[in-house]
Amino acid sequence: MTVSPDSPPRGGWLAVLAVAAATFLVVTSEMLPVGLLTSIGPDLDVSAGTAGLAMTVPGLVAAVCAPALSAATARLDRRAVLAALAALLAAADLGSAVAPSLPALLATRILVGVAIGGVWAIAGGLAVRLVPERSAGAATSVVFGGISVASVAGVPVGTLIGDLAGWRAAFAVAGALSLIACAALAVLLPPLPGTGPTGLRGVPRVLRAPRARVGLLVTFLLVTGHFAAYTYVRPVLEQVSGVDPDLISTLLLLYGVAGVAGNFAAGTAAARGPRRTLMAIAMLLAPVVLLFPVVGRAPLPAVVLLVLWGAAYGGVSVTLQTWLLQAAPPRAAEPASALFVAAFNIAISLGALAGGRVADTAGEEAAMWLGGTLSAVALTAATTTRGRRTDTLNKTTARQPAPSTANDAP
Repeated sequence: MTVSPDSPPRGGWLAVLAVAAATFLVVTSEMLPVGLLTSIGPDLDVSAGTAGLAMTVPGLVAAVCAPALSAATARLDRRAVLAALAALLAAADLGSAVAPSLPALLATRILVGVAIGGVWAIAGGLAVRLVPERSAGAATSVVFGGISVASVAGVPVGTLIGDLAGWRAAFAVAGALSLIACAALAVLLPPLPGTGPTGLRGVPRVLRAPRARVGLLVTFLLVTGHFAAYTYVRPVLEQVSGVDPDLISTLLLLYGVAGVAGNFAAGTAAARGPRRTLMAIAMLLAPVVLLFPVVGRAPLPAVVLLVLWGAAYGGVSVTLQTWLLQAAPPRAAEPASALFVAAFNIAISLGALAGGRVADTAGEEAAMWLGGTLSAVALTAATTTRGRRTDTLNKTTARQPAPSTANDAP
């Protein structure tokens, strides 16, 4: 049976929401240590900086697994692959909940990294296969809205659960929700044939595109800067800003609400001009982070800066993804997404690692200085890029074609 690329299988908005739930849970699982570092460290008898390795490890693993899994599963039904990755995420989170030591915790976080890399690489370009093309931009924003909602609901609620019942309970809840997401993906997604044998062969084509290379550089700089600072935002809020520890989960909720607003505002703007949108984001993000150790020495200004930080960073993922998809050559959306995920997660890992080393040696305020400086460098890189206008996604770039015949699948 022939499957036309112009008439892809569609599951509608329920399928889009199931994919968004998967992105929500992988990001929640990845970011949970942010709100739990002050609990994980003492329980496992390590410093906050060392506990930050729970952020570094999955990011590095995801960076390697994104292109590798995209290539290895290129012929497989994307529905089956996403459901399997959600099941793996559930096992990893439940394993984290019972980890007796830091090495054991890091071992389970490796599995989290595998799930992150696979889900991101596949989900990033999947929305356009689930809805009519006129709705593709909104559907992509919803899928990436899972990232912002993870900040709104995932990390703050995980922090609250950690405060009430311990950090292990937070990981256990994440594992249970991942099992539900696995079932939702299996039931709500239509059959989504693999993209064929292109695999890693599409990666060099993306890297040869100048605008794609710049997009990857800006991704690396901006995300590294963000996580160098954000990984240690809880210690900064408690020790520098003087915020009551009982209010941290509420403040992270405010951060996340602002991030959701930023995600959808940026998704609309990025469809018209991702470079301009990214520059606006960086112009807000860099000074906010740099001002945190200067202005944020009291609770009220710290809260204001945190909300602005959330609004700015909330639009980063969807804007950078749109940039890469527009810059990628035709029929290379999934390799572009895989490279984006690799750059993004390497940046998460290096940012968390660098921030941890700086926090342990020079204090948490220094991690803010580092993060703000890298965000400013990212702004410079985006500003100096020649901005050739590509206001709309090329149809063949945005939509990954299905295999030409059913016999192509194993």
